[in-house]
Amino acid sequence: VVRAALIIQNWYRRYRARLSARQHYALAIFQSIEYADEQGQMQLSSFFSFMLENYTNTHKEDSALVSRLFENTRLESKDREEYVGLIDVPDSYDGPRLQFPLTFTDINLLLQAFKQQQTLHAHYVLEVLFEARKILKQMPNFTRIQTFPAKEITICGDLHGKLDDLMLIFYKNGLPSEKNPYVFNGDFVDRGNNSMEILMILLVSFLVYPTDLHLNRGNHEDFMMNLRYGFTKEILQKYKLHGTPAVSVLKTLYTYLPISYLLNKNLRAKQGKIEVETDGTLPNALIRNEMKSVLMPPMSTNQECNIKKNKAGPSEQSASEQLTKLEWEQIIDLLWSDPRGKKGCYPNTSRGGGCYFGPDVTSKVLNKNQLKMVIRSHECKPDGYEICHDGKVITVFSASNYYEEGSNRGAYIRLSYGTSPQFFQYQVTSTSCLNPLYQRVNAMEFSAFRILKERMIARKTDLINAFELRDHSRTGKISLAQWAFSMESILGLNLPWRSLSSHLVSTDSSGSVDYMSSFDDIHIEKPMKDMKSDLIETMYRYRSDLKIIFNIIDTDQSGLISMDEFRTMWKLFNAHYKVHIDDSQIDELASTMDSNKDGNIDFNEFLRAFYVVHKYETPESPLNK
Repeated sequence: VVRAALIIQNWYRRYRARLSARQHYALAIFQSIEYADEQGQMQLSSFFSFMLENYTNTHKEDSALVSRLFENTRLESKDREEYVGLIDVPDSYDGPRLQFPLTFTDINLLLQAFKQQQTLHAHYVLEVLFEARKILKQMPNFTRIQTFPAKEITICGDLHGKLDDLMLIFYKNGLPSEKNPYVFNGDFVDRGNNSMEILMILLVSFLVYPTDLHLNRGNHEDFMMNLRYGFTKEILQKYKLHGTPAVSVLKTLYTYLPISYLLNKNLRAKQGKIEVETDGTLPNALIRNEMKSVLMPPMSTNQECNIKKNKAGPSEQSASEQLTKLEWEQIIDLLWSDPRGKKGCYPNTSRGGGCYFGPDVTSKVLNKNQLKMVIRSHECKPDGYEICHDGKVITVFSASNYYEEGSNRGAYIRLSYGTSPQFFQYQVTSTSCLNPLYQRVNAMEFSAFRILKERMIARKTDLINAFELRDHSRTGKISLAQWAFSMESILGLNLPWRSLSSHLVSTDSSGSVDYMSSFDDIHIEKPMKDMKSDLIETMYRYRSDLKIIFNIIDTDQSGLISMDEFRTMWKLFNAHYKVHIDDSQIDELASTMDSNKDGNIDFNEFLRAFYVVHKYETPESPLNK
């Protein structure tokens, strides 16, 4: 009996270890692709820099378009009366009605309404945004908070539009109040479906308790990040015509959010990392509201003058009041960087922005500024939090099930003066969480390999070229090592390709890889029959970047741009990204996109035409067997 029990126990341990390894690989895929997407987002910054640097060399009509692009990112939103005064709340509206000045009752009212999936009227949304922006304008870049042994403070990390997580935190930890203060460490929005609800709860709570609820700016409190990761789409879907003014006000509200908080003079809470290459005076003096987006680099005096030539009216601010390049780089570091075990400070190659900082950098900066530790967010952790750098850096992440249901826990931290941080973990559950562990791992693994295959098909031509370069005999087969090397050299995801190969490619009895089998069960749908493969893959690969650029050009939010604007922007994009697409192909593409021949292109509709078709759409596919 004992021997049988030991055999069963050993089998079960091996079984759990295998499931754990599969879960680990799935999380690695999710995180690698998340960071690769952020690399693409940061590459837009270099594209805009390229446009500015080459601004004076462009043709007159091209310069006008570039001027319009940059001016649209710099415009302040209209005043309260021009927006709120024109939006009435009808008697038929049965959602929550806020009473200004706001009180604790309004917080409860919002929570109950959102639990019932009601939508807050656009009139109240704009009122809250304007009121919050007015107070945030008066706050410093770095805010000091004092706690006491009898008064703890709660620190929450990324929420990313996951309303159930915020509701669970409030249920377990209590609502914000003078006796129950909170710090929310940025990244409230994007990715999840309820970013607006979370933002409204946090801003209303902030207006009721401005000295007890504290909000940091994260890298997703950025209007251009919202264009890529879903918040802008959410706003426009929920509020239709009234969504445009909400997006406009948010664009400036983000810029007034503080960058970090100093707790008890010895602990700092922030989104990314501690500032490394500064004496500490510059971050306090920088004009943070000039950071409209991390993707929009500051303009030099000459560039500013060139922009002015293409628009009428005086400039908004003098050169001395504008964000410098050094300040811009520091804010990127603060919002985008991550701790690592390796010593020193070096470029964050995974995200494409900010840097990695080692334990020696942490110790140096903490000692210099007489700080004890940093509590930061910005990274998903399987357990909801992580402690590193000898306990001097804590990462807290509050969005559970971030990548897929069951992928990670959420957490928050409670601490008070003179005490060690207390960690509280949780995970929002649904009926699927009652499934056996192997089914939950199957579902997670299925989603991970699905998005990885979409990444592969977007580089199909490049991958085939890399495979054929090593297939000297033209057999259609290469070794597993050659296949893995080719995959990493083209995709650059830093993944364990050998371990993942059984899910991605077929191998024969000798271990050789049939590399074309990588694409057997997936293809990109062609919006036009005669489109070349390289053009299809390029449009699909850069569709998010192009959508952001075209949305910025589309100042009236009509979804239309002229054919000339499309051609001009593509040529600038092509010159910087070096995608090697002939102008003749683009001209033909633009003509085809203008379906009714009125000289305008519905770019959103067109880009949606580039989508991936999977043969296997359910977790019961062979990928999981």
